[in-house]
Amino acid sequence: MGTTGKRIHRHITSFQVIILGFFTVILLGSLLLTLPVATQDGQGATFADALFTATSAVCVTGLVVHDTATYWSMFGQAVIMLLIQIGGMGVVTIAVAIATASGRKIGLMQRSVMQEAISAHQVGGIVRMTKFILKTSMAIELVGAVFLAFVFVGDFGMQKGLWYGLFHSVSAFCNAGFDLIGIREPFSSLTSYASQPIVNLTIMALIVTGGLGFLTWADIQKNKWNFKKYRMQSKVILSVTAGLILVPAVYFFFCEFSSLPFAQRVWSSLFQSVTPRTAGFNTADLTMISETGLMLMIVLMLIGGSPGSTAGGMKTTTIAVLFSSALAVFKKKQSPHFYGRRISDDAVKNAATILLMYVTLFLGGGMVISSVEKIPLVSALFETSSAIGTVGLSLGITPTLSGISRAILIGLMFFGRVGGLTLIFAAFSEHRGTNARLPQEKITVG
Repeated sequence: MGTTGKRIHRHITSFQVIILGFFTVILLGSLLLTLPVATQDGQGATFADALFTATSAVCVTGLVVHDTATYWSMFGQAVIMLLIQIGGMGVVTIAVAIATASGRKIGLMQRSVMQEAISAHQVGGIVRMTKFILKTSMAIELVGAVFLAFVFVGDFGMQKGLWYGLFHSVSAFCNAGFDLIGIREPFSSLTSYASQPIVNLTIMALIVTGGLGFLTWADIQKNKWNFKKYRMQSKVILSVTAGLILVPAVYFFFCEFSSLPFAQRVWSSLFQSVTPRTAGFNTADLTMISETGLMLMIVLMLIGGSPGSTAGGMKTTTIAVLFSSALAVFKKKQSPHFYGRRISDDAVKNAATILLMYVTLFLGGGMVISSVEKIPLVSALFETSSAIGTVGLSLGITPTLSGISRAILIGLMFFGRVGGLTLIFAAFSEHRGTNARLPQEKITVG
């Protein structure tokens, strides 16, 4: 019996551990949200609603079927915030932190799982990186909570203002998008703070900070402002992130929000370029944005944040590798490169695979929802891109969706947070590669 147990344990891969960890936390969170104490009416949520909410929280998405402020009690909101924190920093990161605090030794298996969970390049220094992630996250969230409390305490009183500051700081840093401002108007997100500088700046800073990735912040901490000393990946992440904020902001400023007062126009343009990757807050009425603007937001939601971050999506590095690969083909070069460093063939293959998986699931899920719910395809695609990109932005149709459509969104949220390659590697862990090569024959593409 002991030998069998060891054999089973040996066959569990790092990818399977990550998936089981997320699944377990979602299930526990769902059960807690069904308790009578979790809702305002004291009845408790149905398991279906609790499962959707827990999945959205752990997968740091933000799509909701009930307004968070008016439906869930203080206990329910605390459970949601805890699930967001665990999902944002990673189930494995939290588990390793607890084990370290209790004095337990971290074995090679746990270090390997941690490496996969935070997208680290090597196992060495993983425990030290875990401590850095925890300290950095807590410090940033605390600072964000203090800044937000300056505004919320004045609007909602001391107790509620402090709670709102902490909740929104955690939600923003973890790129979750859950909010409690529905107490003013259900599902309104941050639209009542569209021109409030402190709220806008703090929320945007938290979103970007969480979306850059902990490895990037470790690089910044080590090399400070000396950009040339950064690792190539950090340079790519920072460059792509800046471009994905500035370019869409210019579009929103001139093409979508031209009727707003200048100050609100600037804040709304910046905010709507930041939040699709992948936070889910909004300060503008999304139903008033043109189809062109919605398609731009869909693209941003699919791209998402960066590897090893609290954000989801295909990741900035994925899209950068694909563009660099295309550029190498245009210039007839052997391989893509960034900042004087060549990109491996494996990275290009992985990027192409991730793109194919995301586009297939995003389009497939959108078409099914559009057909089942009898809604415009653009609206359905907006929901599925928000789910698979773990964003949480919605055109207001999520609460009205049927069980089939909600099940699709749950699957997309889980896929988007855990990662497509993680799921594939977990499913095919028993299949071993072979060094044998088949005969080659040319095929014309393009």
